[in-house]
Amino acid sequence: MTQSLLNSSLKSSAMNNPFKLSDEKLVARFVNGDINAYKELVKRYKDKLFNFVMRYFNNREQAEDVVQETLIKLYTHAHYYKDIAQFSTWIYTIAKNNALTELRKNKAKKSDSMWTDDGKFIDIASSEIPLDEKVQNEIAVEKLNKYLLELPENFRIAVYLRDFEEHSYEEISMILEIPIGTIKSRINRGRIMLAEKLKSYKE
Repeated sequence: MTQSLLNSSLKSSAMNNPFKLSDEKLVARFVNGDINAYKELVKRYKDKLFNFVMRYFNNREQAEDVVQETLIKLYTHAHYYKDIAQFSTWIYTIAKNNALTELRKNKAKKSDSMWTDDGKFIDIASSEIPLDEKVQNEIAVEKLNKYLLELPENFRIAVYLRDFEEHSYEEISMILEIPIGTIKSRINRGRIMLAEKLKSYKE
């Protein structure tokens, strides 16, 4: 497969304009031997995946390793992608699984979350809290990131995927492999916690 990909990379005419193709079409082209399609997917997702993975580690070196592993898995496992979900959902799920594996290796995963002693999630009544307006212009981006990183991991990841990456509840549910009801509760609770931090900052 590697040789065919290298050969196809010499045929620049194979992709007239990759920027106009959907992620799903790029995957299909890559599976059929077009290395340029893979390069375009890397361009589209490398930075997004890095920002996402950083919510697990807050460590650039570890995050870069996880992203690299994710992109390698895209290269070697693209043929496993099925058009039953958006490509972004699929690649974020791979990144999430790689991040969790790395956390387990380092024994660094924290358990601070809203769980009861019997293992049940503490449900919070759902209410959409706008985050921007959500965040006023006077709040520096780095300050927002600082507060986001202070949230417990369960809430931090859910809020990031919804409010910063703008994934749907269904996509987040698939990525994190958690019921939609729990996703909504975590996002709502995370927004409340973040809003409180921003409020104290403004005061």
